[in-house]
Parts: sequence; structure tokens; C-alpha cells
Amino acid sequence: MSRFKRSWELGKLSWSVLRSDRTLSVFPIYSALATTMVFAIFVGLVASVGFTGSGKSASISAVGIVIVIVGYIVAAFVMTYFQAALVLGANDVLEGRNATVKNSLHLANSNLGKLLPWAVVQGTVSFVIAAIEEKAGFVGQIVVSLIGAAWSVVTFLTIPIIVFEKLGPWSALKRSGTLLKSTWGENIMAQGGLGLVGLVASLPGIILIVLGVLSNTLVIAIPLCIIGGLILIVASVVVSSMSGIYRTALYRYAVDGRTPTAFASIDMAAAFGPRKSRP
Repeated sequence: MSRFKRSWELGKLSWSVLRSDRTLSVFPIYSALATTMVFAIFVGLVASVGFTGSGKSASISAVGIVIVIVGYIVAAFVMTYFQAALVLGANDVLEGRNATVKNSLHLANSNLGKLLPWAVVQGTVSFVIAAIEEKAGFVGQIVVSLIGAAWSVVTFLTIPIIVFEKLGPWSALKRSGTLLKSTWGENIMAQGGLGLVGLVASLPGIILIVLGVLSNTLVIAIPLCIIGGLILIVASVVVSSMSGIYRTALYRYAVDGRTPTAFASIDMAAAFGPRKSRP
């Protein structure tokens, strides 16, 4: 099976699992709503007390920087919390049980002591990467983007490790890197199945928004932009849900070598096998 076809199949299988229990789509919705609220609150705080001077001479103050950092950490915690709930719910479905919002959130709550420190790490790293990228030149931005991508790969299994193995943030990070290196680290981005699914699902929404922006008539532009925006939201929710399912299945395979029933038609060992030694 070619890499492209295998990636597409993995995306379709994640979609079939999501269709079998749509409860899993609730968590990305909760995450998006909560993150939007956090964003609005902290933007308001920065705007009201985070600047010194006025007009063109205004610049962000030390207080403003602290508020931004705290905002990154709070947003990271919100996303981490709901990602954990999604992973826990996906694990129930993959093991043949029905996922419930109440139970998944309850299990996530039982891991708050481990999730919060990880959110601090994740939020801090995200802030540093964003701050460097903003000040870097073109080449620097490419380098920083690659660093961010590498961080995403290394931390790919961190949340499943935290909630299933009860490890702290640093131990979970080390464990995630070890699993990636020993099983399928080089292939994680090459497969690209979910990214492709996200692109295909979002394309109609992007086209409608572009047509709306290019339209000279508000009567046409507003409906097109609204419909396009809704398509993008739905696509984001679906792909986020599929990502949680995919991540959970990969964690289970990486740890014990078992392929979840829903993924039985895919040769997981071939898709995510160990790195071949080079001469």
C-alpha cells in the first residue's frame, strides 16, 4: 500500500470510528468555545492594562507581557484538558465501549494534577516560539516553524501517556520521544492523512469565503462568508476529533503492538515501523 493511499485509509477509518460514536466530536467544540472565551478575556486585559504610552508611541508593558504569557498557559490548559477527555473517550470506543461526555470529563478531571504542569510547559513553549517567530526574519521564521513542527512531533503522544501511564510532564515528554524514535517517528508526518482530510474538508469553505470577499454585493458576500465559515468550523471539529482517535490508536499500537479493531485493515507495522538503519 502506497503512503498516500495508507494515509487516506487511516483518515477514513478514523472518520468511521467518529461516525460510530459522535460523542467524541463534543470535546473539540467545548475546547473551541472555551479557548475563544479565554482569548477574548486576555485580549481585553492586555488592551486595558497591558500597554504604556498612547497612540503610535504605545508599547506593551511588563504587565502586558505577563498577561500574554498567562493567557498562553490558560489556553494551553483548556486545549490540553479537552484533548485528554477526547483521548479517554476515544479509548473507550476503540475498546468497544460507548463514550460519554460525563465519564470522559470525569477521567480527565482525575488527571488534572498531571495535565496542568504539562499545560504550563506547552503554553510556555508556544509563547516562546510565537515571540521568536514574530521578531525573526524570513529565514528565521522558517527555522522557528520547523522547530515548532518538531516539537509537535515529539509531543504527539504526550497526552495519552499522561492519562494512561500517569507520568509527569517531563517523564511523559521523554517517553513520547522514545516511542516515536523506536517505532515510527520518521513516518508520523509523512503519512499526513489527517492533514489531507482537513484540507479537503476545508476547501469548500475557503472557496466560498474567497468568493464572498471578492463579491461586490453584501447580499451575496455575507451568506457566502457565513456558510464558508460554518464549513470551516465543522471541518475543524471533525478533523480534531479524528486526530484524537488516530492518536489514541497509535499510542495503543506503539505500547503493546495491538492494532485496534477499527484499524485492523491497515498494516500498522508497515505504516509506523521502526526506522531502518542507514549504511
